[in-house]
Amino acid sequence: MTEPLKESRAVFPPGQQRAFIETAEKRLSIPDMARLCACSTRTIRDWRREKFAMQLECLQTLCRRVHIAVPKNISLRNRYSHVRRAGAKGARAVIKKYGRVPIDEIFRRKQWQKWWNKDGQFRTRPPQFYPQPIYKPRKSAELAEFIGTMMGDGGMHKYQAIITLHHIDDRKYIDFVIKRIRGLFHIRPALHHIPKHSVFNIVISRLEVVKYLHSLGLPIGNKVRQQFDIPQWIKGNKKFSIACVRGLVDTDGSVFTHKYMSGRKQYCYKKLSFCSHSVPLQMSVAKILAELGMSPRLTKFEVRLDSIADMNKYFFLIGSHNPKHLERYRA
Repeated sequence: MTEPLKESRAVFPPGQQRAFIETAEKRLSIPDMARLCACSTRTIRDWRREKFAMQLECLQTLCRRVHIAVPKNISLRNRYSHVRRAGAKGARAVIKKYGRVPIDEIFRRKQWQKWWNKDGQFRTRPPQFYPQPIYKPRKSAELAEFIGTMMGDGGMHKYQAIITLHHIDDRKYIDFVIKRIRGLFHIRPALHHIPKHSVFNIVISRLEVVKYLHSLGLPIGNKVRQQFDIPQWIKGNKKFSIACVRGLVDTDGSVFTHKYMSGRKQYCYKKLSFCSHSVPLQMSVAKILAELGMSPRLTKFEVRLDSIADMNKYFFLIGSHNPKHLERYRA
């Protein structure tokens, strides 16, 4: 049986999937492409930075919409083609560590528990494994903006806080975020480049930082599943709210050019989109913008500013610390 189109992935040569999305952007905005492909704007941006291979069905849809031919130099693969290789890689790692693939998992667990009860729990850990004290900054606009950055492109688990940003588009903004972390917590985060996914990870590996950020309202684990929202201490302060929205839009927002024809004349002007799958977060961002005199429009996953007046008001009242947004707005 032929594999369904939605299960097929179009694999471009390196750099060409990004070029295809950028070509499509000349006629369609990222939100428009997301609607055509029935996905989020984050997925479109992930395709643009070549984090994932595109669905063949979506590629064909975009080609029809922008009136270009489907590229000839692509190859097709099953969406689950990596599973066998991943399983083999995991098996090799287990064999290297244990000498064989464990057969009796129950026996292994019992032996570990026996060791833990007799010896393991009484061992003294080296000093580097104990929680290190941190500087806890007071609540401020700078901290509120960092919370917004974390809610946008950040995430936390038990021991780390991580912010993931594009290695080219957000390169200058990465420097800003690192400087902000050093100013707030007096620590230097690690910076890990992942060329395969076209991103940099800014990593704070401090248990006490995670605990402190969690106490300020940031969720640990899946943010969307928890339907996270802007913390109340930020929403109750106008200055903090403005700073937090700036951090959110600088990471999960986009500035794009809307083009349309009227008669024989083409018009184009800037719009702003903030994307999130958390309904409470969408509502809070829209409310803050409305209280500042703007007219935000809510769609399924977005908060949009459509008018020229609202765009000017946003960049006058809120602004941006992400140079790519400023460059697109001023272009």
